[in-house]
Amino acid sequence: MQIVVSSGGNTLDAAVSPVFGRCAVFLFVDTETMEVRAVPNPAMGASGGAGIQAAELVIREGAGAVLSGNLGPNAMRVIEGAGVPFYAVAGGTVRAAVEAFRAGTLAPQSGPTVPTDFGKGAPGGRGAGGGRGAGGGRGRRGA
Repeated sequence: MQIVVSSGGNTLDAAVSPVFGRCAVFLFVDTETMEVRAVPNPAMGASGGAGIQAAELVIREGAGAVLSGNLGPNAMRVIEGAGVPFYAVAGGTVRAAVEAFRAGTLAPQSGPTVPTDFGKGAPGGRGAGGGRGAGGGRGRRGA
């Protein structure tokens, strides 16, 4: 069976990515031979819709299961719609995740593990207030 793991690198010893839609690389792994095919994630820098684009890519490439640190609701809808199970992996290497899958110790998830836009970060990179003055202006000059 060919499974896909969201990854930060191109080998089995790379870390599992905590995000799916904006991970650096998808590693397609043959669970019988442990042969790996690395596919760079073109949605990594997308301004929007990264989860959907990434999910469509892994389905198109023939993933029989998806392993990732997290999966948002939009990507989950695409993955579920294709009948592909998703398994949440809490860190570690791609190799360890694949071995856990092979051993049957991972349970399929029935829903997303994070909210929409989880992997994007704060708006404009300015923190939780999004640059809207959420601090309330309580700072004092000259203090």
